[in-house]
Amino acid sequence: MGTEISEPLILDKESIDDGAGIESELVPEWKDQITIRGLVVSALLGTLFCIITHKLNLTVGIIPSLNVGAGLLGFFFVKSWTGFLTKLGFQVSPFTKQENTVIQTCVVACYGLAFSGGFGSYMIAMDERTYKLIGADYPGNRAEDIKNPGLGWMTGFLFVVSFLGLFSLTPLRKSTAQFFLGLSYRGVSSGPSFLHMPVIGTLLAWKAIILKAFMGTRYSEIFYAFASVTVVKSFDGSVRHLLVFIAIALILGDGLYNLIKIIYISAKEMCNKSTKQSKLPIVNEVIDNESSKVLAEQRKRDDIFLKDRIPTWFAASGYVALAAISTATIPIIFPPLKWYLVLVSYIIAPALAFCNSYGTGLTDWNLSSTYGKIGLFIIASLVGSDGGVMAGLAACGVMMSIVSTAADLMQDFKTGYLTLSSAKSMFVSQLLGTAMGCVIAPLTFWMFWTAFEVGSPDGPYKAPYAVIFREMAILGIEGFSELPNHCLALCFGFFIGAVLVNLLRDVTPKEISQFIPIPMAMAVPFYIGAYFAVDMFVGTVILFIWERINQKEAEDYAGAVASGLICGDGIWTIPSAILSILRINPPICMYFGPSLSS
Repeated sequence: MGTEISEPLILDKESIDDGAGIESELVPEWKDQITIRGLVVSALLGTLFCIITHKLNLTVGIIPSLNVGAGLLGFFFVKSWTGFLTKLGFQVSPFTKQENTVIQTCVVACYGLAFSGGFGSYMIAMDERTYKLIGADYPGNRAEDIKNPGLGWMTGFLFVVSFLGLFSLTPLRKSTAQFFLGLSYRGVSSGPSFLHMPVIGTLLAWKAIILKAFMGTRYSEIFYAFASVTVVKSFDGSVRHLLVFIAIALILGDGLYNLIKIIYISAKEMCNKSTKQSKLPIVNEVIDNESSKVLAEQRKRDDIFLKDRIPTWFAASGYVALAAISTATIPIIFPPLKWYLVLVSYIIAPALAFCNSYGTGLTDWNLSSTYGKIGLFIIASLVGSDGGVMAGLAACGVMMSIVSTAADLMQDFKTGYLTLSSAKSMFVSQLLGTAMGCVIAPLTFWMFWTAFEVGSPDGPYKAPYAVIFREMAILGIEGFSELPNHCLALCFGFFIGAVLVNLLRDVTPKEISQFIPIPMAMAVPFYIGAYFAVDMFVGTVILFIWERINQKEAEDYAGAVASGLICGDGIWTIPSAILSILRINPPICMYFGPSLSS
C-alpha cells in the first residue's frame, strides 16, 4: 500500500495568495525597530519594575510575571508621547508593534536581573546579618563565609555572569523558538485556592502517606529550602521535599531528551540540505482562500524570523569569550569558588538552560531558582566545609543567571516571531536590557539596603529566603549523605520514566500521543500545588467542548481567547504588586479546612 501525502511538503509561491493581510504588511528593518525613545522608556519601566521586584523579593519572596504589563505600559507611554508631539506639530516616526516588542524585551531583561541577581536570596545569604541570625554556634556557619553587599562587586558580578545565557542557546534559535510556540497556561494565586478543597487535599494526603511509608522518616532541613512555599501544605515536610526531587528528575529527563532530539534533527537537516529540495515533491494544487491566507502568514513570519540571522560562530565565540572572562573573574570575587568549578558550570550550563527554556515555553513558569539550588548543593558538597558555603552560594548565582536569561531570550524569540520582529533586534534588545539591569538592579537594591535593615526579622524587609539559602549551603557541605532513603533511586527512576514517555509520544500516532502527558508539565504542579493542574484542566475542558461544537471557530479564536486570559492575568499583577507594597489585605478570603469536630 502506498503512502498518501495529506498535505503539500513544499508550496509553490504562485499557489499562495499574496494579497492583503499580514503578507502585505510593511516590516521595518531590525535597526529601525530599536529606537532611542524605546530605550528611554525601557530604562524608566525597568527601574520601576526592579523596585517592585525588590520589594516583593524582600518581603514574600514570590515574583509574578510582569512581562505583559511591561508591553502594555510601554505601548501607553510611547503612544502618548508620539501623540503629544504630533499635536504640537512635530513630525515623529510611527510607533510599530516591533518597537513595542523591543521595549518589552528590554524591560523584562532589566527587571529579570532583580530576581536572578539573588538580591533577596543567595546574595543576601552571604551577609553578616544572615550569619548572625542563624547563629555563630550553628554547625558549619563560619564567620569566614561572609561577604556583605557592595555596589561595586555586585555590579561587576552581574556583568560577568548575566550575558552568557544569551549566547548559550542562540545556535539553536530556529529550532527552539519554534519548538516553544506551544503554550500552556497557568493560574496565579497568592492565597487559598483549589489546593485547599477537601477532595484534592484528601487525595494528596493519601499520596503523602504512601510515599512516607516507603521512604522512611530520616530527612534533613535542607529540603525545606528546595520546597517552594506554595507546595502542598498538607504534606508532611519530609515527603514534600521528595516531590521536589522527583519533579527535578522529570524536568531534566524531559529537557535533555528534547535537547538531544533537536540536535539530532538539526544535524540531519544540515546533512540533507543540499539534496532536500530535489527529493521533496513540489505540489501545485488549488488551495482555498482561507488556507492560502494562513499559509501566507506563516511564510511571512518564517521569512522575517530567519532573515536576520545570528551567525553560529558569533554565538559560540561569544559564549567561549564570556566564559573565559567569567572563569578568571569570579574566583577573584569569591575565592572559595575555584576556576575549574566555574568552568565545569559553564560546560553543563547550556543543557540546563535548554531544560529551563523548554519548561518555561511549555508552562510559562521560570524555574531558574531550582537549577540554582542544584548548583548550590553540588558545588557546596564538592568544596566541603572549608569555603563550601560561599562557593555554593556563588555557584547558585552563576547557574541562575544563565538559565534565567536563556529562558527569557527564547520567550522573546517566540514573541518576536508572532509580532514579525527581527530575531536580531530581539537579541540586541536583550543585550541592551541586560546591560541596563546590571546597573539598575544593584542601584535600586542599594536604595533598600541603605534605607532599611534588610534581613532583620523585626524590619519590613525580612528577606525570608536569605536564611533558607544559607542553611541549604551549610547543609550542602555534608554531601549526598543527607539525602533521604532511596531518594537517588527514585530520581533515577523518574528520569528514565520521562525519557520513556517522550519516546512513547514520538512513536505512537498523533491520535494516541495527544493523550500522553508531557513530563515537564507533569513536574511543575509538584512545585506550585494543585491549582495549576486545576487551571490547566478547566481550560482543556473548555477548549475540548468548543472544538466539538465548532472546530473551525475554536481554531480561529482559541489563540485570541487565550491571549485575553493571559493579558488579564498579567495586567492584574501590577495592581496586585502595588497593593502588596502598600500592605493592603483583601476584604474577604475563602478557605477550606477541617471542621472543629475533626
